[in-house]
Amino acid sequence: MTAPDPIPYSLLDLAPVTEGSDAAESFRRTLELAQLADELGYTRYWLAEHHNMPGVSSSATSLIIGHVAGGTKRIRVGSGGIMLPNHAPLAIAEQFGTLESLYPGRIDLGLGRAPGSDQPAARALRRGLTAGGQDFPELLSELRGYFDPSLGTAAPGVRAVPGEGLDIPIWLLGSSGFSAQLAGELGLPFAFASHFAPDYLLPALSLYRSSFKPSRHLDRPYAMVAVNVIAADTDEIAAWLATSQQQQFLNIIRGRTGKLQPPVDSMDGLLSPQEQAILTGTLRYSIAGSKETVKRRLPEIREETGADEFIVASQIYDHPARLHSCRLTAEAFRELG
Repeated sequence: MTAPDPIPYSLLDLAPVTEGSDAAESFRRTLELAQLADELGYTRYWLAEHHNMPGVSSSATSLIIGHVAGGTKRIRVGSGGIMLPNHAPLAIAEQFGTLESLYPGRIDLGLGRAPGSDQPAARALRRGLTAGGQDFPELLSELRGYFDPSLGTAAPGVRAVPGEGLDIPIWLLGSSGFSAQLAGELGLPFAFASHFAPDYLLPALSLYRSSFKPSRHLDRPYAMVAVNVIAADTDEIAAWLATSQQQQFLNIIRGRTGKLQPPVDSMDGLLSPQEQAILTGTLRYSIAGSKETVKRRLPEIREETGADEFIVASQIYDHPARLHSCRLTAEAFRELG
């Protein structure tokens, strides 16, 4: 039996704002992390659109993509993702046309249909736009038409300048089957948010692959799977660092927002048994441990999912520890390859 081919590995950044810090510091840390990822061989560095969240500073996603692309050399930089129902497709075509013109061959456009925010923020963002994501296929069709006028789906008489004629890879992102099936039917790459919605991972991947139709973009399905990875010198240190992420997810379960908190010695007493069960399920595709632990778990997830690529999320409070996790994770992938 031959070993599987080396798997590409990428990084997903929420540009976290830690307790005691601010957005400006978050942006400096994001660039430093991206520069390290660039050196270490990560394939792409994606930033996520979120709104009305004090602990996430990547709300103006196109701007921070430009900040990162301008400070790196090789790595692809993109959105994981842009929440398309929040925006006019023409504006996204122009923004990413600008980015691709500035950094040719290095820009990815990952698209989602969720609001990336709570309902008050969604209403504030979508004034003049529809209130939900039901029209995502139509918005996507219009957006693709601005890049490729031969599709005939752009608004009549409107051209994206810059944008028109540029070959910017479009990915569909999802945490359910909707975008999985759409990506398959359009022959686009698909990325699943298993770092926070693991229950639907395998059904969505199955739906994506079964509905896939070859296109000029892909001749076969290409699925990227998101995993939380917190790597440290020992399992014990990694488990301690992971409590920041656990606190963040606990706040989400409770409907709260806040900055990323420092680690705690134990989560015991901080959550109910019901919350513990939810948290354990949510973090099913999460790895916190030494490099050897990461190396042991990654092939298991790949075998289970058939992932073509992994994208790693690492919500770590201490910035040097986050950089170290990035380095250890890259070493784990290289040694597995």
